[in-house]
Formats: sequence, structure tokens, C-alpha cells
Amino acid sequence: MRTEVGQVVRAEARFGADFLRRHGLALALVFFGVLLPLAGFGVLVDELREPEGFAFDVPLLEAARASASPARDAFFVAMALLGYQFGVVPVDIVLVLLLAWRRRLRESLFALLATVGSALLNLAAKPVFARDRPALWESIAPEHTYSFPSGHAMGSMTLACVLVLLAWRTRARWPVLAVAAVFVMLVGMSRVYLGVHYPSDILAGWTAAIAWTMAVHVLVFHRPRPL
Repeated sequence: MRTEVGQVVRAEARFGADFLRRHGLALALVFFGVLLPLAGFGVLVDELREPEGFAFDVPLLEAARASASPARDAFFVAMALLGYQFGVVPVDIVLVLLLAWRRRLRESLFALLATVGSALLNLAAKPVFARDRPALWESIAPEHTYSFPSGHAMGSMTLACVLVLLAWRTRARWPVLAVAAVFVMLVGMSRVYLGVHYPSDILAGWTAAIAWTMAVHVLVFHRPRPL
């Protein structure tokens, strides 16, 4: 009996080790890239439903307002434009078409699904949560749609994740990661500085974008292999 139990245990251990060898990277990407960001998004949603809201939202908005100057106004308006219609959206389109033209069809499909899917998710999520925009002061770049999650944050983070993942196996991965991180941060800061988003909207956009992009990456690039 003990011999049979030992054989079963060894067989299960070999199966587990082989499974991790074949699928360990995909599992790590799912856990750290999908499940953890989704958990963060869930925490934000739960807090959003509480009457007292987020303790850090208003103080950070007020601090941003107190730092206002004409030079910062111009800079952050420019960053907001680059974070959507004059930056992120054109780069998304060019990236998908360039990858397709170079016959990198799987990479092109990944970029297309990640960017378009992220935009659609944001459009679908806003009316579900129906959070009004901040109204602490009259913004120099007002918005009139719902606030949660931030579309600029989602769009810029999605593009950043796509570029970092595409460059990860190349020598350019660290420069791309550094530039992408700075860009995403500045776009997020621009939305708070302009008074059109709460900081929690930005965090929600980032976490949702990371989870979606990593999920698409796993589906497109990490096809299961037979055991």
C-alpha cells in the first residue's frame, strides 16, 4: 500500500513539475499581470461605493490646484492631448499597421486587441460606475463624460504595456520601460492637475489597462502545449 501511495505521489510531483516547466511563465504573467491588477481594481471599486469615498482624492486635487502656473497649465494641457487624441490614438494605429506591414501578424493582432479592447472596456465601464467628474474648480480643459475609470490613464497605460511587452526580448526593453513609465505618469498627473479626474480614477485606469493587456498577451502568445 505504501509503495502504491509513493508511486502516486511521485507521479503527481513529476506531473506538477512538468506542468510548471511548460506553463510557468504563463502562470506568472496571469498572476502578477492579471490577477493582482484586477484585485487592485476591485479594491478601488469597493471603496468607490463607500459614502466617504477615497481619503486621498480631494487633498491631492487641492495640492495640484495650489501648484498651478501658466507654464504648468500649458505643459499639462499638452500632456493631456498627447495622452489621447494627438498621441496615444495615432501611435496605436501606426503601431498596428506597421507591425502588420512587417508581417509580424501575431504582434499586430496583440496590439490591435489590446488597444481597441481597452478603449471599449473604458467606454463600457464609465456608465456602469457613473461617477461624476470633480467640481472643485472650473477646469481650463473641461470634460463632460463620466470619470471612473480614466480613459487617458487606460489608453496611455495600455500603449505603454504593449510597447514594453513587444520590446521585452530586445535590448531596448529598459529604455522603452523608462520612457513608457514617465509618459504614463505625466498623462495621469495631467488629468489630476487639470481637475478633470480624481487620483482614484487614474489608479483604476492603470490597473484595468494592465490586467487587460496582460490577459491579451497571454492569450495571443502563450498557447498551451500538450503535456
